[in-house]
Amino acid sequence: MIIDIFLPLSLVFIMFTLGLGLTPNDFVNLLRKPKAFFVGIINQMILLPITAFIIVSLMGITKEIAVGMMILASCPGGVTSNMITKLAKGDTALSISYTAVISVLTIITLPIITGFSMGHFMGAEAPPMNLVSLGLTMFVITALPVGIGLIVRSKNRTFADSFEITATKISTILFIIIIIGALLSEWNTFINNLTALGPAIILLMVVMITIGYNSSNWLKMNGPQAVTVAIESGIQNATVGITIGNLIINPETGLSILSIPSGVYGILMYFICLPFVFWYLKNHK
Repeated sequence: MIIDIFLPLSLVFIMFTLGLGLTPNDFVNLLRKPKAFFVGIINQMILLPITAFIIVSLMGITKEIAVGMMILASCPGGVTSNMITKLAKGDTALSISYTAVISVLTIITLPIITGFSMGHFMGAEAPPMNLVSLGLTMFVITALPVGIGLIVRSKNRTFADSFEITATKISTILFIIIIIGALLSEWNTFINNLTALGPAIILLMVVMITIGYNSSNWLKMNGPQAVTVAIESGIQNATVGITIGNLIINPETGLSILSIPSGVYGILMYFICLPFVFWYLKNHK
């Protein structure tokens, strides 16, 4: 019961914090950079789910964990990708714009991809799921808080700037609690699937970061834009994945098995993405 309340509310607060850092220009910024818009959307909305599907199909991952991987691959980026982009001296405005636009688009795409994945991997064992209901839930716990945060900033920029610092710290703490909770609540499942799940997640991130960076270079985007696209292609919002997994299969105790991939990912992403950032900074001084 506590998890059922804490998890969605935590995500709402995290997404509200994201919205505090947005302006309406962030949603139209990508339209001014059509090349960046094209490559970013293709990578994150199309190539990422396809790559995840291929990896889980080839690596013999159990059906529930496979669905959890697909949920993760359908999630938008988040505050983490914006922070890592800033660390990499990338195009932070572009990163924020990606996050804003894709957070809205996933209201539609995540339920569709999740529904397909459950039917494909779980078959008759898949729990009933209403795509429209899941889409509306996604709107309430992701897009709506972002919109409220955006409105707060437009009405009182001074308050938004001051509170955003505190809110970001709180969001980070909530993120850590959710990740640890996701793993501890299904510890045996986590351990039993770690040998297949860990390499699958690492491979997914390495492939997507590589695709993101190289596709940007092929299209002759500048260095900051290329590293931004790479980070956005490889970093997903693990909190969204954990929450959605728990909404679909809600156990009596602990978190859903569908949330395990996002929980593992929430830890591993730093060990994969940060070395890439340091490599980029070393070679682009």
